Amino acid sequence: MAETIDLTGDGGVLKTVVRKAKDDALSPSDSLPLVDVHYEGTLAENGEVFDTTHEDNSIFTFEVGQGAVIKAWDLALATMKVGEIAKITCRPEYAYGSAGSPPEIPANATLIFEVELVACKPRKGSSLGSVSEEKARLEELKKQRELAAATKEEEKKKREEAKAAAAARVQAKLDAKKGKGKGKGK
Repeated sequence: MAETIDLTGDGGVLKTVVRKAKDDALSPSDSLPLVDVHYEGTLAENGEVFDTTHEDNSIFTFEVGQGAVIKAWDLALATMKVGEIAKITCRPEYAYGSAGSPPEIPANATLIFEVELVACKPRKGSSLGSVSEEKARLEELKKQRELAAATKEEEKKKREEAKAAAAARVQAKLDAKKGKGKGKGK
C-alpha cells in the first residue's frame, strides 16, 4: 500500500502516490510554475464524480502557488513530479469550505482528486532551455500513458477470462451433479 503524506500537518490535505514519476522528472518551480494536469474529482461522502478532464481528454493549466485553484491543489501540486499520479484528499477548509461550489459541490464537502501532473512549463514569454528536449519529454510521457492504458486493458481482459473460466467450472460441476442422479433408480 502506498504511503499517505499529510501535507498540512492537520490532516487537511492528504496525498497518496498512485504512480511514481521517474527520479529525474521535472517539478513545478519558480522557472516552471505553469502546470498541466489531468484529474478527476469526487465527493468523499458518496464517490460521485463532480469534475473530470478524462471524459474529453482535456488538460487543465494553472500557475502553482498563485491562488488560482483551491489551497489543496497549490500545496499538493508543488510536491509532485511530471508523470506522477496522486490521490489528494482535501478537507473543506482546503477546498471550497462552507460555501461549497453549488450545484456540484455541497457546503463543507471533503473532496478526493486523482491528479496526474502532465507537464511543467515556464510562464509565457519565458524561454525554456531546449524545445527539442521538452518535445522528447512530452513524447516519452505520452508513451508512458499509452503503456499504462494498454496494461490496464490487458488486466481487465485477464479478469474477464478468469471470471469466464470460473463460471465454466461451476457449470461443469453442476452438470456433473445432474448426471450422477440419472439412472440410479432403474
